Amino acid sequence: MYTILFTIAAYLIGSISFAVVASRLFGLADPRTYGSKNPGATNVLRSGSKKAAIATLVGDCAKGWLAVWLAIQFGERFGVEDGGVALVAIAVFLGHLWPVFFRFVGGKGVATALGVLLGLNIWLGLATLVTWLVVAYAFRYSSLAALVAAVFAPFYYGLLFGADEKLFAVIAMSLLLLYRHSSNIGNLLAGKESKIGSKSKGAAPAKPAARKK
Repeated sequence: MYTILFTIAAYLIGSISFAVVASRLFGLADPRTYGSKNPGATNVLRSGSKKAAIATLVGDCAKGWLAVWLAIQFGERFGVEDGGVALVAIAVFLGHLWPVFFRFVGGKGVATALGVLLGLNIWLGLATLVTWLVVAYAFRYSSLAALVAAVFAPFYYGLLFGADEKLFAVIAMSLLLLYRHSSNIGNLLAGKESKIGSKSKGAAPAKPAARKK
């Protein structure tokens, strides 16, 4: 029973779309209406607001970490074991991909997946983050960095901890990340993928100028 409650709570936490929330707070257009139409930090950056993009990144990462941390810290006393933690990890990630609060239209899950990995183990999360940073710095493609990091994350987990229920959760997240980036894979192969910070295609609509009184 408690495992189910933790899992539902994790899904609800994951359903908070910080891309939409941050855009509203900063007075920006809805990120689902421009660029890649993906409610994530990379697309919010196309609005030209680095602060909103950073807020999105931190928020989406934090919710993944929080859900897993709560399950690890408090779940054991309620009988939530490793299998339950794995379910919580998947649930918060699924909440981001298909959020109940936003008509099940969510992001691709990169930042939330990172938060989940940091929640499972800080070294696992940092190794995956470094992989993303190296690829992103070298090629300037956020999607390519996410794809490479997604492939390496299960390898890092297995190397650190071996095979267990949580490894299957990491594998599931990685497969879902690859699936959610299928269009990006096509764009990368066709040479049409936008680079980090690019505002050339489908950039956010300009904010209307304030009328003079």
